[in-house]
Amino acid sequence: MHSPYDDLWLPDMVNEKSCGTKLRVAQRAMERKMLGLKLTDQISCKEIRNKTQVSVIAQYISLAKQKWKWAGHVARIQDNKRTLRVTEWQPRNDKRSRGRQARRWRDDI
Repeated sequence: MHSPYDDLWLPDMVNEKSCGTKLRVAQRAMERKMLGLKLTDQISCKEIRNKTQVSVIAQYISLAKQKWKWAGHVARIQDNKRTLRVTEWQPRNDKRSRGRQARRWRDDI
């Protein structure tokens, strides 16, 4: 079913470059707000980033993109045994939080 709201956000989500640009611009605006600065103060983004010590959102975008590319690759594999084993895998690096189930790849896919 097509919603009128799809026309508003769908083109931006399809175009990953503009989505990443919008996120970077929003992050810089939030960092300026954290320090109480304005655009007219003309302080470089590098200086602001050094003061706030916030990690760059572009890194998270690229990691998420790689994860979904890999998930698509695994989903297309014809060997059902390997595909099932990978999607059902549960990481056991650390203890699970109280009352919360352990994370699985299938939870994100």
